[in-house]
Amino acid sequence: MKWGTKMSDTPATQYTVLLYSDDATVRDRIRLAIGPRPAADLSVEFTDASSWEECRRLLDDYQIDLMVLDGEATPAGGLGIARQTKDEYQDPPPTCVVIARAADRWLAAYSQVDATLLAPLDPVVAGQTVAGLLRARRAGAIPLGALPRT
Repeated sequence: MKWGTKMSDTPATQYTVLLYSDDATVRDRIRLAIGPRPAADLSVEFTDASSWEECRRLLDDYQIDLMVLDGEATPAGGLGIARQTKDEYQDPPPTCVVIARAADRWLAAYSQVDATLLAPLDPVVAGQTVAGLLRARRAGAIPLGALPRT
């Protein structure tokens, strides 16, 4: 008699998450906080970028479902990349920026960021935030700053 399905038996939808930071250690911390399976119904593969040029190349060449950006990266910060992505791409992926100060949320709003995470990252909050953004994308939600389709 089968009582139910184990979560591990549930097929997960695969998504590609672009991690941006000029610092590989920061990218590793973000990857670890989110994990390969932020929710039972979601599985993520990560692709890394350490510059705006790499982000642009990945956005142009691959289907990116979510961008998680380091707000403290240099010379291009995650907030600037988020805004530039929203300005340059008609159908940009949702963006989540890791910020160091809660007071920077106003700048994230100006940059049309879909979500923020506060460093140091809480793995539960990071997983829930990423899962929410990916589920919204799957449901057809239009990210902030996306240009109207004509």
